[in-house]
Amino acid sequence: MYLQLIRPYKQDITRKFTKGKLFINGTFETSTIEDEDRFLEDSGTKEYGLTAIPRGKYNLKISYSNHFQRELISIQDVPNFEGVRIHSGNSSKDTDGCILVGIDAGDEKDWISSSRTAYTKLHKKVKEALERGELVTLEIV
Repeated sequence: MYLQLIRPYKQDITRKFTKGKLFINGTFETSTIEDEDRFLEDSGTKEYGLTAIPRGKYNLKISYSNHFQRELISIQDVPNFEGVRIHSGNSSKDTDGCILVGIDAGDEKDWISSSRTAYTKLHKKVKEALERGELVTLEIV
């Protein structure tokens, strides 16, 4: 299974959040919100709760989160960082550097809605693919 997160190429640098669109095998799945995109793939280090994940390709798995006390989608091998996940939440204040999923409330708003519903649907698809023995990857562009 191939997930692709498309972020805007350029964004208003005064924003402290980043909106995106998540696709599964080329089909739109859900909107996303993250911390500020500082283009870390060019230089710099991810900072807890302040920066979005660098663009690149990552393997996904399902693992238990002590923080959330349940299984979540885990993003593997984020440079210089551990414990990065995809989960529910409504604004960049809820991310701590992770990717949140839901319905976009508009480009100007640091908010997504129906996040739990969107996450539950995504989690099910990822878990089923992993249980079938598929490699599940996320590419952030």
